[in-house]
Amino acid sequence: MALEGTLETTVSKDATGQPSVEFAFGVRNVGSEAVDLQFADAARAEFVVQDEGREVWRFTDGRAFAQVLGSDRLAPDEETTYEERWDDPQPGEYTVVAELLARETACEARTELSVPADG
Repeated sequence: MALEGTLETTVSKDATGQPSVEFAFGVRNVGSEAVDLQFADAARAEFVVQDEGREVWRFTDGRAFAQVLGSDRLAPDEETTYEERWDDPQPGEYTVVAELLARETACEARTELSVPADG
């Protein structure tokens, strides 16, 4: 099994000027055989925002997920994307880490994120 992850971030502001960050975690099967991703609940990916190694936001904190087994199947060279959103981030420079929450499968990606100050 060979999975490759990519992570993209988009910073935007709503009509009132409140910023938010959209995360898109792409998981591609770069192997030659199909991969079955097995999940223990409705959460498919974890997104963690860090400031110099200190965690400032985690997608799953304070959230409950349906306790329903699920799966995604990726054919060779097929990709799926898991998306989430961080509302009202503070301005700053961050590192974002995305991790696939499938059982017995490892895939993660990281990227740098800059949330500009109002101005």
